Amino acid sequence: MKKVFTSVIALLVLTVSFAAKPNSNPTPLYASQIMFPVGKAGQKISLLELSTISKVNLEKITGKKMSGAESFAFKSAQRKMNRGINNEGVVTSKRMKKMFYAGETGFHFGGFALGFFVGLTGVLIAYLIKDDFKRNRVKWAWIGFGIGLVLAIIFLAAFYSSGN
Repeated sequence: MKKVFTSVIALLVLTVSFAAKPNSNPTPLYASQIMFPVGKAGQKISLLELSTISKVNLEKITGKKMSGAESFAFKSAQRKMNRGINNEGVVTSKRMKKMFYAGETGFHFGGFALGFFVGLTGVLIAYLIKDDFKRNRVKWAWIGFGIGLVLAIIFLAAFYSSGN
């Protein structure tokens, strides 16, 4: 029985060690492709245009005059947008990418395997890996840990109940 248990554990460790590296370079997010509805007529303007448009032109498009505070907020937001978009029109700001690019969603096998096979140490490892998929990996590491814990309790209960 000890040899079987040791073999299963060794197989699980080897399986986790061959996990695939996630794609850490997602396709670039172009500011010209992100569109916002502007005005009552339902016109759309790209993020790139919004970062360079003048206050007067935006007022013409929306049909609404900006107050002093709105004008200040608009110019401040425009400066932040300009810093987050490079010369080629690619969004480079991490905060802006999170708003417009959610990264990987759905089932994350690597995170699930870390939580299921490695336990709490795997959940800690999921927290330490820094890339675009960290949030999803951590979520699935916790789910994997929970499922592994429930299965371990079920197997232990079955083992001890069959012994009596």
